[in-house]
Amino acid sequence: MKEASIEANKIWKAAGKPRRGPIFSDRQLHRLRYRKRIKEHQKLENEIYTNDLHEALLQKSGTRFWRCWRSKFEFKNRCNQVEDCVDADTIANKFASHFMKTFSCNKPDRAEKLKQDYLRSRVDYCGLPITEDHKIDTELVSNVLDKLKRGKAVDIDGLSAEHLLFCHPSISVILAKLFQTMMLFSVIPNGFRYSYIVPLPKSNDCFSKS
Repeated sequence: MKEASIEANKIWKAAGKPRRGPIFSDRQLHRLRYRKRIKEHQKLENEIYTNDLHEALLQKSGTRFWRCWRSKFEFKNRCNQVEDCVDADTIANKFASHFMKTFSCNKPDRAEKLKQDYLRSRVDYCGLPITEDHKIDTELVSNVLDKLKRGKAVDIDGLSAEHLLFCHPSISVILAKLFQTMMLFSVIPNGFRYSYIVPLPKSNDCFSKS
């Protein structure tokens, strides 16, 4: 289609670039077909990578996900400048400031009112009764630990799945008692409340294709 479009364009130029007639119509037809095919291939390419990334996430395959990500979005010419800044610490502070503003509430008064409404609704709340269906035993914890994926990122305390998989088997007993106690007294340890978010910037914001 590209060759046909080029050839039709040459004939159109040789005829004096007419603005109507069969030569002009033939040129426009070939150009439209060629451009349409390009758009179709671009759309198909995006769908393929999107599906591959989606399948990797569903299967929790970190290696496959990042291999697909790098093949599509990572380039050799990286952009080391953000808003005219090249210092790594300054750039990190700019990102921190940006996300701090993004996740802050727009109306503090409204947020405080919602918080108080929530606290009032919890005064008389005692939760659902714990039955045998909610029992967490050692066997259940062991089965869950065996299914953990290896090679994942560590948590905020530096612990990974490998720590649980290769430690003493008594960890299943301890965790089972811990979870049962949490459910019984409706208390969550402070350490369970902390996490962190690793943003994945879009390729156009981080890499330069030039």
